[in-house]
Amino acid sequence: MDIPNLRWWGWGTLDQGYALENRPRFWPTLKAWLELPEELPSYPPPSLEAIELRPTRLDDPELASLKRLLGEEAVRTDLQARVEHACGKSYCDMVQLRQGLIPNPPDAVVYPADEGQVAALLEWAAGRDIAVIPFGGGSSVLGGVEPPPGDRPAITVDLARLDRLVALDRASWTARIQAGARGPEVEAQLNQHGFTLGHFPQSFEFSTLGGWIATRAAGQTSTGYGKIEDMTQAVRVVTPVGIIETRNTPAAATGPSLLQLLLGSEGAFGIITEAIMRVAPLPQVQDYRGFLFHSLEDGLAALHELMQHGPRPTIARLSDAAETATFAVLAHEHHGLRALLDRALESYLSRRGYLFGSSAIARALRGEIDPSRGAVFLLLGYDGTAEAVRKPWRSVNALCGDHGGTALGQAAGRSWKRDRFAQPYLRDTLLGVGVMVETLETATTWSNLPHLYQEMSTAISAAIRASGGGPGYVMTHVSHVYPWGASLYTTFLGRQVPGHEIEQLREVKQAATEAILAAGGALSHHHGIGRDHAPWLPQEVGPLGMQALTALKRAFDPQGIMNPGVLLRGE
Repeated sequence: MDIPNLRWWGWGTLDQGYALENRPRFWPTLKAWLELPEELPSYPPPSLEAIELRPTRLDDPELASLKRLLGEEAVRTDLQARVEHACGKSYCDMVQLRQGLIPNPPDAVVYPADEGQVAALLEWAAGRDIAVIPFGGGSSVLGGVEPPPGDRPAITVDLARLDRLVALDRASWTARIQAGARGPEVEAQLNQHGFTLGHFPQSFEFSTLGGWIATRAAGQTSTGYGKIEDMTQAVRVVTPVGIIETRNTPAAATGPSLLQLLLGSEGAFGIITEAIMRVAPLPQVQDYRGFLFHSLEDGLAALHELMQHGPRPTIARLSDAAETATFAVLAHEHHGLRALLDRALESYLSRRGYLFGSSAIARALRGEIDPSRGAVFLLLGYDGTAEAVRKPWRSVNALCGDHGGTALGQAAGRSWKRDRFAQPYLRDTLLGVGVMVETLETATTWSNLPHLYQEMSTAISAAIRASGGGPGYVMTHVSHVYPWGASLYTTFLGRQVPGHEIEQLREVKQAATEAILAAGGALSHHHGIGRDHAPWLPQEVGPLGMQALTALKRAFDPQGIMNPGVLLRGE
């Protein structure tokens, strides 16, 4: 039922990683950017056997009745199950796990086999005042799956057994899918019938359909296929007071949308058991290509025009100069003819005024240039039939050229696709040598995007330095794009302050969040609210909005057993 070989202390599985052996520029550059010591410290994760958890607070009669309800094998209180379901994958989660600290483990982990068992479980928990934590893949980065602190017992509900494609409506392009299906399971089952959901978040391999819906997630191809709320036509949710099933229609005018109220509810109202999803024919071709621009302003202008006047791409990701420099730092070292071609390309780009590649990195390390003022990289791609994918590129190349862009071809797209699901593993390596590394995301209108980007970047850099993290490094990409605006996805790094790692991160996160809200950005574009963002939700929705959400919580979950403290702080 659980993912085998899981890195309980980090990202993904133990047999995967992000290899640095053939990336010789990485460590010297990172040490210079962050002013790290020449001899890096080592903070290896503890063994699972070294973890000490508090005993389960469920007594023998409660456990016995739970096993009668769900089956002996579906109820686990062993160390591995409780540790693997104790938290998500945020920086703070990973720091605590590496320190062997798990303050709020679930008292049991249960695996219902069907919706009937989910309903019976919630009735059982409500009758005993036991908190219920819905768990998809556990990739939450905002404290969305950790049991709450306090004396109240908590059980985590893992939906791994609800993982099937139940029905496919070919005529309507819709599919009924159980909520516990992980990304690869969703795609494999749909692909067999010639369809795709088109939802590929970076957590794709480990996150689930229910988790995507519960957090209003966005995949890397959301520009073409939409965010998860655009793909979700209907849901079925088990609450402590009954089952809600929204209508399976493409549109309706029957008052405020109950579906929209359930999307993004993060398990605070109930447990999503299945959904009817809008699917698309499996594309014959995915053609992804790279472009280089002189500045972020040029890249934004090209992307803005592309989204408003077309041809709109399936995927669009624009990296700022700092992230583009990081791509160069992480590039593989080539030899022979390939190395000559690399040098020739860098020389050509340099003559055209693009500050990019190994020579630019060398100059930045000597202090001659600022790596945040170099060239920027744009990834564009189209999915579809061979003919439909071939047609847009002539006008795309012309449009990018009008804004000073140079085409890098399909090799850049293939390189990005090769590494896109491996990059989160690099965080584990950095945590192991004392580097703070975390992400955040927001969104705003095109007219406000440069202002938000500048305010957010400045606030994060200042907070890293003020927290004792050294000069830090902040890099951002535009990750999801609309005719009306776009999202910003930021990764920041700094030196950890030993013994104060979590306090340090919270200082930076608070400064960043306050800067985002003050500059007109969304509190979250696709990661949700969880516990971490809950203190700022009143600022996002206002007092009356909070009253409305609180009323919904009480209607669906009058005893407050569902994911307490998530979304609505203090509930």
